[in-house]
This record gives sequence, structure tokens and C-alpha cells, in this order.
Amino acid sequence: MAKQYDVLFRLLLIGDSGVGKTCLLCRFTDNEFHSSHISTIGVDFKMKTIEVDGIKVRIQIWDTAGQERYQTITKQYYRRAQGIFLVYDISSERSYQHIMKWVSDVDEYAPEGVQKILIGNKADEEQKRQVGREQGQQLAKEYGMDFYETSACTNLNIKESFTRLTELVLQAHRKELDGLRTRASTELALAELEEEEGKPEGPANSSKACWC
Repeated sequence: MAKQYDVLFRLLLIGDSGVGKTCLLCRFTDNEFHSSHISTIGVDFKMKTIEVDGIKVRIQIWDTAGQERYQTITKQYYRRAQGIFLVYDISSERSYQHIMKWVSDVDEYAPEGVQKILIGNKADEEQKRQVGREQGQQLAKEYGMDFYETSACTNLNIKESFTRLTELVLQAHRKELDGLRTRASTELALAELEEEEGKPEGPANSSKACWC
């Protein structure tokens, strides 16, 4: 049976309640969009496998509740994440202002070197926009993050943002992955060598092919 994936990464979606984290997740993993969602209670997650640079990556994506009362629970998941999306709603200045608090939480609870991307979601609601694209770009620049405006409704930049964060995580763990690849290549070469050595040279040596 073929190997289903080469590496497993955990990604996290954080941000205020109502910014559309669950919609982003459902659009990416199931290509579905539902205009109304019940607020996430605690945490939920979905899985998806994608290929990046010839590597099959299994992504475990954790969707966290934005409400204050769940913060103690959700912060426990920061420690296990390799990549984090910080999400605000372009039609909510308040959710944008709160990104600073979310960044502070990441700095405190997430592992050093965790990869981050800033997401301005609900880009389809242009008529309700309260946060300009330039503001998002500037904030992302200040924190050294990539930035995307997305829409789960229209599928804008969904695949692109998830693929980009996966690429960043892969780059951050390149040494470990190269080590895995080297070991895998060595094991394959040894297996082929053993198989070659075990082959009979001719009919007279056919008894040597027995591996029982």
C-alpha cells in the first residue's frame, strides 16, 4: 500500500469570534461554504493532504473558539502548532485591533520559530469594509508575516494562503526533512543492494535464492 503522506504538520486558526475561521477551514478542506455557522466551542479540527515541492504533507488544521471564555483551552494548542493563521474580518475594525493581542498570545504560548500568516477575511464584503488592504499589509510587515485577504464565500486566496503557510513550515523544517530523505534514500539503496546480492547468478546457484 502506497504511503499516504511524508510528513504531518499542525496548523492553527486564531482570531476573534465571528471573523470566519470555521468558514475558511470548511472551504479549504471540503470546498464548502455556509453563510451561517454556530460559534466553535473550544476547538475543532479537520485534515487535508496536499503536495508541496514533491512532498506529501498531511495538514491537521485546528479551528479555535474566539470567545474569551475558551482562551484557557485554546492556548494549550498553541504549543503543538508549527504554523498559525491570525485572522481578522475586514468589516470589523475591532477584530483588526485585536490582532495585537493574538500576536502577544502566540509569542507567549507558541513554540519559537512557529510560522505565521495574517489573514484579512470576508474580502467579498467590500461595501462593509472598515479595514483597508494597506492597513493589513502594514501590520503584517511590522510583525514579519505574509498577508492575504481572503473570502471563504468566493474562494479567494483560500488554497493560496494554506499552501503558503505549509511552504513556510516546510522551509523552517527543511533540515529535518532533508535528514529524513537521506535516511529513506539510504534505506532504499540498501534494500536494493540486498535484493541484488540475493539474486541467483544462474541455474546452478538457484539454491542461494532461498531466504527462508
